Amino acid sequence: MNELLSPKIIAYREKIRAFSETVVGPYALEQDEKEEFPVELARQMGHAGLFGITLPASYGGQGLDYLSYIIAIEEIARIDSSPAATVAAHNSLGISPIYTHGTEEQRLKWLPGLCSGEKTWAFGLTETNAGSDAKGVETRAMLTDGNWIINGSKLFITNSSSPIASGITLQAITDLKNGEKELSAILVDRSTPGYQTAPIKGKLMWRAVDNGKLSFDNCLVPEANLLGNRGEGMKIMLSTLDAGRLSIAAIGLGLAQGAFEMAISYAKQRKQFGKTLVEFQAISFKLAEMATKIELARNTLYHACRLKDAGLPFAKQAAISKLYCSEIAREVADESLQIHGAYGLLRENHIERFYRDQRLLQIGEGTSEILKMVISRHI
Repeated sequence: MNELLSPKIIAYREKIRAFSETVVGPYALEQDEKEEFPVELARQMGHAGLFGITLPASYGGQGLDYLSYIIAIEEIARIDSSPAATVAAHNSLGISPIYTHGTEEQRLKWLPGLCSGEKTWAFGLTETNAGSDAKGVETRAMLTDGNWIINGSKLFITNSSSPIASGITLQAITDLKNGEKELSAILVDRSTPGYQTAPIKGKLMWRAVDNGKLSFDNCLVPEANLLGNRGEGMKIMLSTLDAGRLSIAAIGLGLAQGAFEMAISYAKQRKQFGKTLVEFQAISFKLAEMATKIELARNTLYHACRLKDAGLPFAKQAAISKLYCSEIAREVADESLQIHGAYGLLRENHIERFYRDQRLLQIGEGTSEILKMVISRHI
């Protein structure tokens, strides 16, 4: 697992693994059962430096490379996908666009608080008629007397409704000429009058993640809250998703690793016909196939991260990584549950949660079908 990694990154992996096992692990079953966002755990993750991992220290970040960030998510997802998703969304979708496209004033205003663990920030692209079709947004922002007046709604937005959710970067129509939408990105603080949010409950997966639906009723936002240039909304949103796909791939990789380790542990303990399961060729071959898929997934993902860290084009590799890691998570979780047999169907066993949690990975931040379109266009 640590071949070709620097001693610094290996030590960082061990640090996050220890944190995940001792701090994240005890929350997992209870928070999944209650379907509650663990605010205290989010604060602990912030205090542990998991928010703003790649940001400079001047903004409250850790100043680490992208590979370190991805390894952190992988290690958390090995224990529980819900907090891994919180970290992924807050870093890749919440913090990153403000740092990458924001003015220095915007960075200093928002980033230190978002790196502390006391606040989270959301990314507002998806709507009832917009998701895979990023141009389908209907939320509007009209510039009047130096302020944006925003009306519309967003749906399935992570880190948007908990007590520490503090705002959103949303894409809105800022002009309409000859049927063509001018799309821009705007920073909206949750304290803005007319900003309403409600949690989404009854989910199959990621039950301890803060997912919500939002509405904006004549929200008055300063013109200075425009992120990037007017009309660059699509560019900002899609470039953010390119990097964000690596973090979702990391959740898939970590989930697969955790499910694989559960399968090995159970197969070594469970006996049938006088032998442990691992002594049966049918089971040992399953484990060999799982190990091979995880190895390939990890190599693919780490390669994409190294391209990003080197400042090289990585969009195609990000799409490949996200597609492959999400599919591998599905396959490994399914085989692991099969090895557990009926015991794997019980809520008290972690593999049952892993089996549910993997299902979103083929949908969020680019469905597997959309990713194939992205990859095909690159090739």
